[in-house]
Amino acid sequence: MFVTLKTSVFDPQGRTIVEALQSMGYAAVRDVRQGKFFELDVDAATADEARTIAAEVADKLLANPVIESYRVEVDEAAVGVDRQ
Repeated sequence: MFVTLKTSVFDPQGRTIVEALQSMGYAAVRDVRQGKFFELDVDAATADEARTIAAEVADKLLANPVIESYRVEVDEAAVGVDRQ
């Protein structure tokens, strides 16, 4: 799961990274949006169930829906695999 600030929210850390990259000669880099990455191991029977659980977790704890957006990706090859 990727959590990032919404595009309407100023990202001072991203701005600092852009300025540093541009001072290093990477003038082509125009914007950076920094964020957080969470890897969840979810016990779910289907990819849709895993996606739903991860979205609920993001809504309730991992993302601030006022200022952040999130994107959930599910490794469908791992769904239903017993890892014990």
